[in-house]
Amino acid sequence: MLRHSYRPVVPISWDTMKAEYGELKDRYGEIRLFPESIDDLWHLQHLIGAGDLVFATTFRSVDTASDKIRPEKTEKRPVRLGVRIDRVEFSEHGVRLRLTGIIEHGVDTGAYHTINTETGFEISVIKQWRPIDLERIERAVKASVYGVIHILTIEEGEAELFRLRQYGPESVISIMSGSGKGSDTDSRAAFFGQILTVIADISGPLIIAGPGFIKDDFLQFARNRSSRSADRAIVVETRRIGRGAVQDVIGKGALDKLIDDIQLFREVKMMDDVLLRISQDGAVAYGVHEVTEAVDLGAVEQVLIADTLLRDETITRIIEKAEAMRATIVILSSAFEPGERLIALGGIAALLRYRLVK
Repeated sequence: MLRHSYRPVVPISWDTMKAEYGELKDRYGEIRLFPESIDDLWHLQHLIGAGDLVFATTFRSVDTASDKIRPEKTEKRPVRLGVRIDRVEFSEHGVRLRLTGIIEHGVDTGAYHTINTETGFEISVIKQWRPIDLERIERAVKASVYGVIHILTIEEGEAELFRLRQYGPESVISIMSGSGKGSDTDSRAAFFGQILTVIADISGPLIIAGPGFIKDDFLQFARNRSSRSADRAIVVETRRIGRGAVQDVIGKGALDKLIDDIQLFREVKMMDDVLLRISQDGAVAYGVHEVTEAVDLGAVEQVLIADTLLRDETITRIIEKAEAMRATIVILSSAFEPGERLIALGGIAALLRYRLVK
């Protein structure tokens, strides 16, 4: 018996975030942002912080009285508000970004309000923009291929499909054959047929990964049935399946065949370099104390920072000093394995121009 489990996801889209820049004086000013995907909302989570002023057309409860007999009732009407943000919450499952703060412009000034930002929702952000903020916007605007690359991981009796997001791999569906490795030909064909149905609507690149020969057998099965998705597929040998196989695919550079500049590929390679240098006692620093010392000495070439630390004042000072010496700043997603490895090292590391004597 075949079993499968679905996880709700947003529709595949080639749309990308749009940005309209107002006049920025010393990087302070207004940028209008139009998120088109869950990836864009994830970016906005890290672009908007406490103290920023956000304008949006949102819904606000308004008291109305229809007549003297009927009691007053509350209804929500669309209003344009300017909210000074103090809390940002991102939900990839609910596919929305909640921006909460005090109303400074519009009705009910001084009251709290939450702007529920979804895809296709325009907001205007006024703040002091950091270079890494502007770089993130540029990357989000250019990233048209994200969200349409899929990785199918497969072994006997088990398969899982992932959609590659800018914050890491997103599980779309898991399929299991009840017979497992002892399955007969008919069961295997039914297993392959179920997977073929799942990938039928994929319009972008597809990578099929896993150990052994089953991935090749499935690809041949799919091509014999004239699958358009299979015609665009490439096969990658991995030691495992599931999320670990996605990591293997990226580490092998398979995605580099599809995109010239992919952030996740860079993150994997850079973290591998950090760990290699640590094992060899090389030109590397990690943790706030060591990286601060390296920045003060002008030894930093590239700084890796987990996105969870971007609001930390100490980290902000390190970024500013590193940028002043023209060091490259790379933000790693905590939702993906390289970011998790970086967090285990203190959330910040630096590749150095030369080894520091400790």
